[in-house]
Amino acid sequence: MEIIKLTDKNIHEEHICCAISDKKSSEGYQMKKEWLKTEFNNGYTFKKFDTRGKVFIEYTPIENSWLPILGNNYMVINCFWVAGQFKGKGYGKKLLQQCLKDAKKMDGIIAVSSDKKRPFMSDPKFLKHNGFTIIDEAPPFFKLWALVTNSSSTLPKFKETAKKGSCKNKTGITAYYSNTCPFTEFYTNQLLRAYAKSKNVPIEIYPIKSRKDGQEMPIPWIINSVFYKGKLVTLEMKAEKILDELI
Repeated sequence: MEIIKLTDKNIHEEHICCAISDKKSSEGYQMKKEWLKTEFNNGYTFKKFDTRGKVFIEYTPIENSWLPILGNNYMVINCFWVAGQFKGKGYGKKLLQQCLKDAKKMDGIIAVSSDKKRPFMSDPKFLKHNGFTIIDEAPPFFKLWALVTNSSSTLPKFKETAKKGSCKNKTGITAYYSNTCPFTEFYTNQLLRAYAKSKNVPIEIYPIKSRKDGQEMPIPWIINSVFYKGKLVTLEMKAEKILDELI
């Protein structure tokens, strides 16, 4: 299969892999496309295999990344997804090679992941298998993985403000989300808000609308996060089951 690079010229014709047939997320799908068109001007890259499915990679220079990470001359993987039906065929490695090719003048590649495979995060087993190592950590489970190509470079690190592991609001539910993912708009603003209302629990929702917003996050993650009484409880979109155990 051919690898396609999305641009502001073809993005209207090409799908962006996620939420292709999810009608509930149609608004978020369009918002993600608008976000991409803006970030393309900042060196953001979205590459996918020419198939109707989730097999793609997104990355950007660290200087333009919305993630609260300090560093220079590294490429940041923002989202990397190879769905089950495409696994075991070498597609993930080929997409990573595309990122390496685009980062050949840089000191390496970094990705935020975890201590284990978690929804919407790059698989740490895949990263380790392909030469990545952990260079920084943040509570409660975040790991900064790096594939260093220049051993004399200064390694990136999480901002200290992103190592809190908790948010300032200690009452009720707090949610942060960005339109870097097409699912967040519906699941946060509609489902999660409706859930909080049904439980008579106060809720505060903070949309991450700029790089500045992302840089001020209390955790090194910008796609979606849900806190309860200040404690991070999940990065998943469907937080109801987890919240049911706490409320």
